[in-house]
Amino acid sequence: MLQQSYTSVLEAGDRDQLLSEIVRFTQNLGFETVSATTIIDHMLGDAEFITLDNTPASYRESFSDKSNWRVDPVMQHCKRQSVPIIWDQKTYTAIGLGAKWEQQAQFGYQTGIAMALHLPEGKHFFLGVDRDQPLPKHPDELTRLVADLQLFAVHAQHAAHRVLLPQSPDPNVPSLTPRELECLRWTMEGKTAWEAGSILGITERTAVSHLTNAAQKLGCGNKHQTVLKALRMGLLK
Repeated sequence: MLQQSYTSVLEAGDRDQLLSEIVRFTQNLGFETVSATTIIDHMLGDAEFITLDNTPASYRESFSDKSNWRVDPVMQHCKRQSVPIIWDQKTYTAIGLGAKWEQQAQFGYQTGIAMALHLPEGKHFFLGVDRDQPLPKHPDELTRLVADLQLFAVHAQHAAHRVLLPQSPDPNVPSLTPRELECLRWTMEGKTAWEAGSILGITERTAVSHLTNAAQKLGCGNKHQTVLKALRMGLLK
């Protein structure tokens, strides 16, 4: 049954199919709710979150509030570590957040397992399953649950990146180097070439060279026109 789930999630063709396969696996594993989030770190400290979940409608607003994620012990554990966390009421009461657990417990979030895969190029994948019944007490059974979830997370992550993220650049869009993009991003923030160079650990002359190369590739006359065109073409966010 679970082996078929690994294959099925890899074959998901769109967002709805992917969510369906993730929920199916979750419920076969004995959990009611699931959240699978693809996270992409962008320059300048912002991050993009793409979440698939079956959160109850009555709890969705609170669940989706990212300010809650900043204090939630499960999310903070997964932000910093790749080791899965098995959580319950004690996880919250231990840091003085018993009231938060009481709130979410009303919607079935009483205990669960969560983990994160931290990947190259600032990409991450979070997977958490939850239920309103205690987890198995026998260590072997609990270990098997975690292992099954870890293996599924790897398959789900591959599927999520294929389905949810752009896979191939537009052949009509010029390719800029990472350094050229970094210099353009800091220019977009109002930095001079000298300031951008200082931030990136390169000389002002090198920063100017990167900006000039980017302008030539995009057919622009100056760095400000280059930034605007890069934004229009989706090269900068």
